[in-house]
This record gives sequence, structure tokens and C-alpha cells, in this order.
Amino acid sequence: MNIEKVDLYEYFGVERPQGAKGYLTTYVRYRSPEFCIGRLRPAMLVIPGGGYAMVSDREAEPVVMAYLEKGYNAFVLDYSVNPVIYPAQLIEGCMAMAYIRENAEKYDIDTGHVAAIGFSAGGHLCGMLATLTEEKVVKEVLGERSVNCRPDAVVLSYPVIKYGENMHKGSFDNLCGNDESLKEYLSLEKRVNKDSSPAFIWCSANDTCVPAENSLVMAAAYKKHKIPFELHIYRSAIHGASVATKEIVAANYPKESINGYVNPHVAKWVELSAEFLSELGFGIII
Repeated sequence: MNIEKVDLYEYFGVERPQGAKGYLTTYVRYRSPEFCIGRLRPAMLVIPGGGYAMVSDREAEPVVMAYLEKGYNAFVLDYSVNPVIYPAQLIEGCMAMAYIRENAEKYDIDTGHVAAIGFSAGGHLCGMLATLTEEKVVKEVLGERSVNCRPDAVVLSYPVIKYGENMHKGSFDNLCGNDESLKEYLSLEKRVNKDSSPAFIWCSANDTCVPAENSLVMAAAYKKHKIPFELHIYRSAIHGASVATKEIVAANYPKESINGYVNPHVAKWVELSAEFLSELGFGIII
């Protein structure tokens, strides 16, 4: 396994805002002469959640391992959080996508099948990649390299989407500061367009942190614009369930908390998302 940490600002020659992160960790298979020569794999950019206040480990490496098992090479984005505000997060996500495609030969990646997955506020950032890579600010920073920023598909996991009723206010406050017009603009169901990335969306009906309405309005926007999507709403799951297996819980968690996070039914979202992506052409090329 080739694991390295890439400084995206350094790679692209972009000045790092004060306090910004913007690092990409690679999880790429060793190119074995026994079975890997000439093989291309799809890629998955993993964007953990954390309310734009932190970046959750629980939604990073466990998710990587799940998609490695599905044949992907994977990458985790450690993006900037409050007090660093928009557009740093969008720029860092775009740099991560462009980096993967620009280094496809190094990592044996199929450039036409690069997806992104985001959780909670990371789902909002993932949703921005699905809808906002044509923004002027992206082109100003990345120029012609911005053509490599849009994912070929996204997986939105209990995502923060909408501003207003049923919103996760903390995510928008951390991302936008006090700019109300920007918060309204980044209500992503309003930004979906005919060129948005196809999406697999999942959440739970009893999520009190990021209500299911966020996923519902995003799915409705996708249907309106006739973009391929799939929506799964589980009856019950704890917000932050990630892959919903024992991989994401610690031994010192209360038993009731462990039982809440570990949910074999909810864990099926990984397989379902892989099937959705497979129908879009994602798979190993030999």
C-alpha cells in the first residue's frame, strides 16, 4: 500500500490561507508484478464530516477500507475548518480532485471514474464538488486545471444540504461566518444543474442532527434536473454512523452507544453505493 500525505497548496503553487489545512492522504495499492500491471482502478475521494469545525477520523480510514475492498484506490481530504471559511474548502476539494486525475498514471486510476464521498458537513463539501466546480473562484485559482475538478459521481452520506428550516446551522455558521447571502447561496439544492454529478444519497429518518429533509430536497432537485440519483432513507441510525460496523467504535464507548453505531442493516449502504457506481461504469479495468 502506497500511503503518502500530499500538501495540495504546495503541489498547485497556491498560497495557503492563514490557518488552512488542505492535505490529501493516499491509500493506493502497491503495483504488484503478479497481478497489477496494466490494471486501472476507479478512485474514491473521502471527505469526512465534522460540522466544518473538525474533520472526523471515524469517517476517514474506515470508509477508505470499505472502498478498497470494492476495488477502488482511495484518498482522504483533510480540509480547512473554522475559523477558515469559504471558499477555502471548495478550493481544497477541487485541488484534491484535480490532483487525483493529474496523477492518474502514478496511481493506476481510471480518470473517467473518479468519485467523491462526503459525510454530514463533508457531504456538503462533496455536494459543492458535484455542483459548484464551475464557480468563478475555482477558475481564478486553478485556471485550466479546473476542468479536472468535477467528480464523475458522488455519495452523499447524511449530508448537510439546505439552509433554512431543518438545517444544520453550525455547519453554515462555520463555513460562511455571518454572511447570510452566502449561506443562502450554498444551500445546495438550489445549485443543482444539468451538469451536476450523479449522486447516491443516504440518511436516516430519525437523524436529529442533520434532518432527512436535507437529503430529500437534494433528491428532489436531482429528479427535477433528470440527473441519475438514488436515495435511501433508513428507519433508524445514529448521526455519524459512518460504515456502521465495529470499525468505528472504541472500547470505552458505552454499550448503548456501541449498539447504536453498529447496525448491519444500515451498513448495507456501502454495498448499495458500490452497485450504483458500478451501474455508472465504475470498476477495475484489466
